[in-house]
Amino acid sequence: MAADSDPESEVFEITDFTTASEWERFISRVEEVLNDWKLIGCRVGKPPEKGEYTSSSWEETCQEINFADFKFSITHHCLKQESADSEGRDEPEEDAYPLAMQDLLCMNNDFPPRAHCLVRWYGMREFVVISPGANCEAIVSESKCNLLLSSVSIALANTGCHVPLFVQIQQKWRRMYTGECQGPGVRSDFEMVHLRKAPSQYNHLSGLLDIFKNKIGCPLTPLPPINIAIRFTYVLQDWQQCSWPQQPPDFDALLTGEVGGVEFGKLPFGACEDPISELHLATTWPNLTEGIVVDNDVYSDLDPLQAPHWSVRVRKADNPQCLLGEFLMEFFKLCCRKETTEEILGRNSVEEEGKENSDITQALSKLTEPAAVPIHKLSVSNMVHSARKRIRRHRRVEESPLNNDVLNSILLYLFPDAALDKTDCNDVKSTQHSPGGKTEPDKESEDYHLYNQLKSAPCDSLTYRLALCICMVNFHHGGVRAVAHLWQEFVLEMRYRWENNCLIYGLASGPPDLRCCLLHQKLQMLNCCIERKRARDDGRKNTTSDGSRDKNRLGPESTGPPTGPAEVSPGKSWDSWSDSEEEFFECLSDTEEMKEAETDSEKKTANKSKPEGRLQPHGKLTLLNSQEPLYIPVTQEPAPMTEDLLEEQSEVLAKLGTSAEGAHLRARMQSACLLSDMESFKAANPGCSLEDFVRWYSPRDYVEEEVSDEAGQTVVRGELSARMKIPGNMWVEAWETAKATPARRQKRLFDDTKEAEKVLHYLSVQKASDLTRHLLPCVLHAALLKIKEEESTEDIPSVRKALQQLTSHASKLLRYPSPDFKKMEDVINQMSAVEAVVARARSLKAKFGITKGEREEDGDDLERFVSCLLEEPEVSVVGAGRGPAGSIIHKLFVSSQRLADSNDEGFLMDVEAALLAPMEEETGRLGGTDDKKAVPDFPPPAGREILLRTCVPRPAPYSKALPQRLFCVLMRDEFRLAGAFSSDTSFF
Repeated sequence: MAADSDPESEVFEITDFTTASEWERFISRVEEVLNDWKLIGCRVGKPPEKGEYTSSSWEETCQEINFADFKFSITHHCLKQESADSEGRDEPEEDAYPLAMQDLLCMNNDFPPRAHCLVRWYGMREFVVISPGANCEAIVSESKCNLLLSSVSIALANTGCHVPLFVQIQQKWRRMYTGECQGPGVRSDFEMVHLRKAPSQYNHLSGLLDIFKNKIGCPLTPLPPINIAIRFTYVLQDWQQCSWPQQPPDFDALLTGEVGGVEFGKLPFGACEDPISELHLATTWPNLTEGIVVDNDVYSDLDPLQAPHWSVRVRKADNPQCLLGEFLMEFFKLCCRKETTEEILGRNSVEEEGKENSDITQALSKLTEPAAVPIHKLSVSNMVHSARKRIRRHRRVEESPLNNDVLNSILLYLFPDAALDKTDCNDVKSTQHSPGGKTEPDKESEDYHLYNQLKSAPCDSLTYRLALCICMVNFHHGGVRAVAHLWQEFVLEMRYRWENNCLIYGLASGPPDLRCCLLHQKLQMLNCCIERKRARDDGRKNTTSDGSRDKNRLGPESTGPPTGPAEVSPGKSWDSWSDSEEEFFECLSDTEEMKEAETDSEKKTANKSKPEGRLQPHGKLTLLNSQEPLYIPVTQEPAPMTEDLLEEQSEVLAKLGTSAEGAHLRARMQSACLLSDMESFKAANPGCSLEDFVRWYSPRDYVEEEVSDEAGQTVVRGELSARMKIPGNMWVEAWETAKATPARRQKRLFDDTKEAEKVLHYLSVQKASDLTRHLLPCVLHAALLKIKEEESTEDIPSVRKALQQLTSHASKLLRYPSPDFKKMEDVINQMSAVEAVVARARSLKAKFGITKGEREEDGDDLERFVSCLLEEPEVSVVGAGRGPAGSIIHKLFVSSQRLADSNDEGFLMDVEAALLAPMEEETGRLGGTDDKKAVPDFPPPAGREILLRTCVPRPAPYSKALPQRLFCVLMRDEFRLAGAFSSDTSFF
């Protein structure tokens, strides 16, 4: 009794059999997903239109579910039908079949060219698929497959979902599915068979009909008619009978004398191989019945020429090798190189290196040593240039990456003015004809101004031509070493032109264009320096030059080459520099003496009140303090600047801070041009006041109004604006400090010598990667123009749309100084893809003989046909085998068959002759043509698809007549049967 009363002995183990198992949780989760997607209940809609499965878009919704620790992905596929969803859902018909069962018998979308495999096999517009997760093993065992199928059946029954639900089993590459669809009193089972080889008894229509009849097991006699749709696909791979339209580039011409204007101004274009690898011809018999056609192991009525419907699709070559794309990609790869020009080109022996470097490093010392040469020839630039020339002279010929002929041709293409007489070098305008000897481009066209969007350079500029040459040299003439060699020669040419006052060919006159790339701006800056230097040198020789400018502060104008009075820019009086020799001496003592001399000169001028540096009277205005006319002075031209100099200047100004002292210093730094103009104004108008200067320089800051004087007469009186009267105004301070100094005796605002040396140094230190980054916008610009030019002859709408998107994308990337390299590579790949589209169009046109001058009406039909082949996945052939396109396709197959037969026969003859030479009768039997069998026009079909449909009662004769369907795929290495078999479940 004591043991029974012990509480420890009364322990009960309770098992809760109401706890859900993992299988039940999985079924519940499937039901939740079906409810969330609102797939419950009857779904009614109109039958799909013909071709709607291909033309309309499909929606996919995906979620992940778990069976214990095994992940599954459940996906809902649905065809978008705008009008169908809104019509039938409100009042569904009672006991209506599910849409999937109705789609089994629909004939409007047999053999869709682009759709999910289940859509092609079962013709359904909506279904759900459960498949293993991405990194999960396949469902291979039979027990697991049955467990999943049972889960699907229970979930459909519990929810009342009428949408078919499939489960993917076996390995994914096999595309094996099993599933079920349930409706009110009906059920369809989806089954599948997949084999490597087709059994011989089922390799034709009659055997497949036997399978279908046995499967449906219809008890009725006679059996209801079976609808048959057949499609045979023939593949054409041999294009040897068709000439490939791409002409290979003439590489030998690159070494001839006409290279410069012919080859180096062009980018290559087109595919190096045929971008169309195969042509697939699908011959279709869409609506047949048993008994109309015979197809068994002995005989077949299915002749492709007699098929009522032909459709064609082309298989594109995977990543065809395209010339333009390769050029761009090889050029782009240079961006990743880290070597300098010296490291790429290498150096001579140690002795020569030390000797030549000593000439350069001792350049400054030689300036101070006693010398018998004239002093004007002793300059840093002359010493460096002469040393560089000696380096070039000592370089061995075999070490030069670029052939001399090629190099000379490139330089002549870049600088056509070099072919002129040296005496005429200074008279060559900076811009002449467009590159490559082409006609001058239309500067009003959209293509010409494309450089504004891409921040490259005009297509008739030196920078644009240099980019094309660098691209060509990198691809054909030695890679990065040849690029470094050409760049070194280019920099030497720039220094030569600076030292010899030769304008740079192919650059527009004026200040640097900030819409262009930085390298183009640097070359324009160097050209401005050459213009200023030439004008100053000419001013020393001719002190009575009549060049001057009309004051216009809205925008500076740069000078042009002073080849005559009409060509001298009105922006400067270059005689003002005739006595400015002091600016070429940097010694401090000399500068101080010159300042004192200028002060004495100003005092004498003020005492004598002698005006200097006048340009012209400013209308009828007179000075306020006297009746002397107000003269516009000769002023200095503002200094041109490139975008990096502007950014550097803005950073310096920003570092001054926001304090009062910083703001004052910032204003003084920005008023250098204002101070220079005030000094010029004072020199031209002795006795003037700040009001006089403002009336000319900024008329809006001088306010005039009519008032009555003491005598009662109306007079006009003026005064400075409110902002000019602010205490500490910079204009007032500058006016007080300004001296009456004409522009010719002022310190230069723009030191062309210093700026030119800075540009030349900037060019000389550029690495191959830096040069590539500078010129990449120009190369992409040229590539876009090339694609536009080639597309204009083909008229491909998709290419035009792609070009617009490419231009927009590239302009956004190139807007920044350092674009994302990965995104730039994507742009180049997209250009290569567009190039391949144009190449495919040309290939198809050549194959269909459009360029051979067919009849006009047939030519138009063929052009439309080819255009559709490029844009659509599959194109119907009008007239099937009897139409213009069909007859050409037939000829292509016949030629391919004849060629293949002749090759096979030739091979057999060679083998026979080698092995059985003594057997003359055997050789004659194989080589003779009397008994040769006729070669068929078409090869054996690469794929056969047979679709069988009927509507019979199952499982009993008194059951409802329900749709039955069997889709058969017969290929060389595949045999597939996809069946949907419906049965009445009301009493079964």
